[in-house]
Amino acid sequence: MTDLHLADAADLASRVRARDISATELARAAIVRIRARNQDVNAFTEITEARALRDAARVDAQIAAGADPGPLAGVPFAAKNLFDIEGVVTLAGSVIERRNAPAEADAFCVARMRASGAVCVGALNMDEFAYGFTTENAHYGPCRNPHDTVVPRSAGGSSGGSGAALAAGLATLTLGTDTNGSIRVPASVCGVWGLKPTYGRLSRRGCFPFVASLDHVGPLARGVADLAAAYTALLGHDPADPAQADQPPQPVAIDPDWTGARIARLGGYFAANGQPEAQQAADAVARALGAQAVIDLPDAEAARAAAFLITGAEGGSLHLPSLRTRPDDFGPLARDRLRAGALIPAAWVVHAQKLRRVFRDQARAVFRDHDILVAPATPASAQPIGTEWLDVEGQRIKLRPSFGVFTQPISCIGLPVIAAPVRPAAGAMPIGVQLIAAPWREDLLFQAAAALERAGLCAAAIAEGYA
Repeated sequence: MTDLHLADAADLASRVRARDISATELARAAIVRIRARNQDVNAFTEITEARALRDAARVDAQIAAGADPGPLAGVPFAAKNLFDIEGVVTLAGSVIERRNAPAEADAFCVARMRASGAVCVGALNMDEFAYGFTTENAHYGPCRNPHDTVVPRSAGGSSGGSGAALAAGLATLTLGTDTNGSIRVPASVCGVWGLKPTYGRLSRRGCFPFVASLDHVGPLARGVADLAAAYTALLGHDPADPAQADQPPQPVAIDPDWTGARIARLGGYFAANGQPEAQQAADAVARALGAQAVIDLPDAEAARAAAFLITGAEGGSLHLPSLRTRPDDFGPLARDRLRAGALIPAAWVVHAQKLRRVFRDQARAVFRDHDILVAPATPASAQPIGTEWLDVEGQRIKLRPSFGVFTQPISCIGLPVIAAPVRPAAGAMPIGVQLIAAPWREDLLFQAAAALERAGLCAAAIAEGYA
């Protein structure tokens, strides 16, 4: 599969439909590569070989019968261990869920990918119960960033396996979830594209919950066209998810002649709190897009605090029965955070929700004058696994919570974001930038992302030795 494992989704699907290669051959080659290379990165917790071959055979049979299997015909994809995959136990990165029966049906988004012809090849590593930014899983091992084979580095989290699998060429598309930054952080440090759509845009049915007020699902990919194809496949109204808004589907049509929009670089809070590489990447993207202003969101720091409180309270409440009866079955990182969250007073959570509305109104006012906001995605590039502290502007800060410093205020109010991978200098680790739009304006984000990709500033960084 050396000539196919880094091909884009459209090329693979076109070749499968033209019968240059069968979907079955493609699935077998993908499984062989995962078995050979996953030990390097620990991105997969389960390889769904039997399912992949069945689904690939179905795609081949449809083509042989003259039917269209869908725009992603035969394309290998994998889903974060948080998504139900029929026949697979949904572990959610824990041992507590391990004795559950296998899922009886696919999650909505997994089913949408299958309906588009994509072939699921496995489930992906993650932080336990999605509570973390580093995928240092105490039960299934840490996910290792494929961009450094000498020093084991974090792949980000909580969708670390989703980012690492792409950067290592183990899947063409992946699905992740994002509550406080869990798509954007892995996308940034693994050097791939990631989309956190507007809150309520995509159905979360069949996805193990974390924080209902903040949970999003979305795709990751190695190119903008692939990201758009996966997003389009995932669109669809699902009345079973009460949070899904009644918005019409918005398939993406990228305009190669798009010349820009009203762009602003976020300053203030977003121009501090990060190492120079993070700010330089955001500055470069803002210049490339022709940013006309530097603006502030004055309550961003408070919004991040509100997100922490809501996350802790809802997550702690969700897992309180297990915290009471089987605390030792949690990894220490998740257990301590969830215990603390369960003790948060209700009055604090009410205040956090009020502040969230204030911050939402601030952002709405900003989007009256600007279409896209540019900000760093992470405060630094990937750090060695086990690192406890990060040096930022002369201060030492706790690393694990701090990797959401720029992402948490944005997801707190459900804005759509594309994490764009800025092409790293030779020998440097990848780092990404957030492109942020008003609710339901994913279309603008894709136009800007495609323009950055065409200009050569933003492109996926495939790990050396995996091409």
